[in-house]
Amino acid sequence: MPMLPDTLEVITLFVDDIDEARTFYRKVFSPRIVYEDAVSSVLEFSNLMINLLQVTQAPELVEPMPVASLRTGASFLLTIRVDDVDEVCARLGDLGVSLLNGPTDRPWGRRTAAFADPSGHVWEVAQVLKPAD
Repeated sequence: MPMLPDTLEVITLFVDDIDEARTFYRKVFSPRIVYEDAVSSVLEFSNLMINLLQVTQAPELVEPMPVASLRTGASFLLTIRVDDVDEVCARLGDLGVSLLNGPTDRPWGRRTAAFADPSGHVWEVAQVLKPAD
């Protein structure tokens, strides 16, 4: 039996500018807003919540560990499974969201494309490819 339950509830993303992050996430994902104040916004994504938190508020949550610089490069990738990557990429383009890469067919059976939020958090959309007959 594991020490901790395996139900992931919230992912907190430290953001440079809470207002810019709110605008981006509302435009791209249209999530239900669970909670909001001057420094945070908790958004519901199906069975998971994303907490956008102004980076200046992060130290008290992770002390004594330092808060990493947001602009040093990607340190994780959040993936959303979609039915049609090309269609989603077209919609992202209509919203003014630039892709980092893709759409690309990957050897592990997915077609993927990646984009970043204003603070540099990388999101990927992935479509399961049907095996060749």
